[in-house]
Amino acid sequence: MAGKLFDDSLNLLRKLISIPSLSREEENTASAIEQFLMDQGVKTHRMINNVWAYNEHFDAQKPTILLNSHHDTVKPNPGYSRDPFAADIIDAKLFGLGSNDAGGCLVSLIAVFIHFYKEKNLKYNLCLAATAEEEISGKNGIELILPELGPLEFAIVGEPTLMQMAVAERGLMVLDCVAHGRAGHAAREEGENAIYKAMKDINWFKSYEFAKKSALFGPVKMSVTIIEAGSQHNVVPAVCNFTVDVRVTDAYRNEEVLKIISQNVDCDVNPRSTRLKPSSISIEHPIVQAGIALGRKTYGSPTTSDQALLDIPSLKMGPGDSARSHMADEYIYVNEIEEGIDLYIKLLTEIL
Repeated sequence: MAGKLFDDSLNLLRKLISIPSLSREEENTASAIEQFLMDQGVKTHRMINNVWAYNEHFDAQKPTILLNSHHDTVKPNPGYSRDPFAADIIDAKLFGLGSNDAGGCLVSLIAVFIHFYKEKNLKYNLCLAATAEEEISGKNGIELILPELGPLEFAIVGEPTLMQMAVAERGLMVLDCVAHGRAGHAAREEGENAIYKAMKDINWFKSYEFAKKSALFGPVKMSVTIIEAGSQHNVVPAVCNFTVDVRVTDAYRNEEVLKIISQNVDCDVNPRSTRLKPSSISIEHPIVQAGIALGRKTYGSPTTSDQALLDIPSLKMGPGDSARSHMADEYIYVNEIEEGIDLYIKLLTEIL
């Protein structure tokens, strides 16, 4: 059974790599995943390019674990020296766009779902969700189908972590800020310079320290990354626009951080979104303890994934290495997929 699971997973991943699936253009990979599951005798559900399924003996009286990963990809890096859709295996590496991020994770979770699919008397239900638009945090990805999935107890989110356990993830807010002044002629010292007003607020963003610090991440991090103002050298600018990148830790909710910022600066603060929330799962949670018993390490992840759109405890874990994501000539080691399937099964066996 284990050998067939691995072989089927590897073949599915090679097929997915061969099908272009940029964010918002994942209909063909969704169909391939859907067909694979149906060939395994699994009843599937689909909404746009998201595919999900439940274990055969689903019991509404039991809690449900979400097994989630994505099948969309970024655009191929311009540095590619090979066909990004070729899915070649060379020196035990499977090359191809999406092989590492997050195809290896996705097919490994699918294998685990198939492994437990017909099992009776499980303590939890399993819900497998292969989702779209993760790379752009799109609204037609996992966020779209969450209301359809029913109550969820916790999630395992498949992203490349070398099969270590990311027990927390930073949230992200991008703030568009506007400092208002009054135009005037620079030579006559007229007007009120919006750049100087912006400088005061920018200095606050640089120096402010939030009271609560995360045990995993430390303080909330704020970085001013874009600034623009002025039209010509002799006109005092009436408006200065700047952008702030805010990485929120599990010590705060996005809305709390936004409130503190608004209370301390004079500029207008307009968040592009507060959807990408910080996430975490307790070290004492049974799934984390099961991983620790298997020799897995815990850490806080600086990168953002679909965890940010979940309002349940979630663990980010999967085969592959985050350092390879979005690189030219992306690859995953074939044995990483085999190890991923094995460890996922052992992890869930401990609690199911």
